[in-house]
Amino acid sequence: MSGASQVLQLTDPLPLDGGSELAQAEIAYETYGTLANDRSNAILICHALTGDQYVASTHPVTGKPGWWERMVGPGKPIDTDRYFVVCANVIGSCMGSSGPASLAADGKPYAMRFPVITIRDMVRGLVALLDALRIERLHAVVGGSMGGMQALSLAANWPERATRVLVIASTSRHSAQNIAFHELGRQAVMADPNWCGGDYYAADAQPDSGLAVARMAAHITYLSEEALTEKFGRNLQDRETKSFGFDADFQVESYLRYQGSGFTRRFDANSYLYITRAMDYFDLAEEHGGKLADAFAGTTARFCLVSFDSDWLYPTSESRHVVHALNAAGAAVSFVELSAPHGHDSFLLDVPALDRVVKGFLE
Repeated sequence: MSGASQVLQLTDPLPLDGGSELAQAEIAYETYGTLANDRSNAILICHALTGDQYVASTHPVTGKPGWWERMVGPGKPIDTDRYFVVCANVIGSCMGSSGPASLAADGKPYAMRFPVITIRDMVRGLVALLDALRIERLHAVVGGSMGGMQALSLAANWPERATRVLVIASTSRHSAQNIAFHELGRQAVMADPNWCGGDYYAADAQPDSGLAVARMAAHITYLSEEALTEKFGRNLQDRETKSFGFDADFQVESYLRYQGSGFTRRFDANSYLYITRAMDYFDLAEEHGGKLADAFAGTTARFCLVSFDSDWLYPTSESRHVVHALNAAGAAVSFVELSAPHGHDSFLLDVPALDRVVKGFLE
């Protein structure tokens, strides 16, 4: 199975929804498996907010396994013995694709000069990658969370590019609560004295404290109360009694601090601002005259939507909303709500029922 990261530099400027364009954009990506002679077995996997192209290979910064290694590989639900799998880092991110940390024409990092992007802009970059790989029609596009937004955007705006569309734990637009949590994270980053208006790349100190708090707040939304209670309860961390201070007395506090500090080693604070803003702007119905069904008018793709009963970030009602729109558009769609205790992150964790759904839908 292949997996070495490659970088494609686009020859044409990438047009953006905000009205500007991104010149000499770069898309970092990995591929796994072998592309069939007729190029009919390609699957595009779209990653979530803090994900990257290392879907099934060791992460070069953390040394940890790929973020969906349990799902992608030989003999796995997304079987690389059968399918040619492509996963790219979205523009705006920080693992090789063009983003705020990339160098602008003047040789300095873009920082906050990087144009504000949308989910549809990210997908424009992915479509440009498919064009470069000469993949006209995907066997499937697959994504969870923000990856599901990209899958829906591809299906709505480039309907001829995918035969199957698999959307897991996602939504067609961000709710006020979703936007509120993201704004909390952005404000934490921008309140860090080391953020320096985004111009921190040449400085000795980075806005790690603010980014860690943003990650801690977001991570809470990825879990369920049941998962937190089962894993930590009110157990104390490495002590018999409360300290009556502000160290991490509770295991859950220590866990969140660990999540926050680890995140700062692999992710760029400005990228976090740009990608969360893109997610907040996402509203597929708004892009198509205000009616979600119109986004899928005339589609010939088969759709499968999956939600989890413990996901309160993108609850089942959000998936049902998309399913109803697909029904109204006359699309072929299946839908399943799976029971799992892990919350939103269930799509990344060991849920055998999800494996069966993914494998069955792709065949």
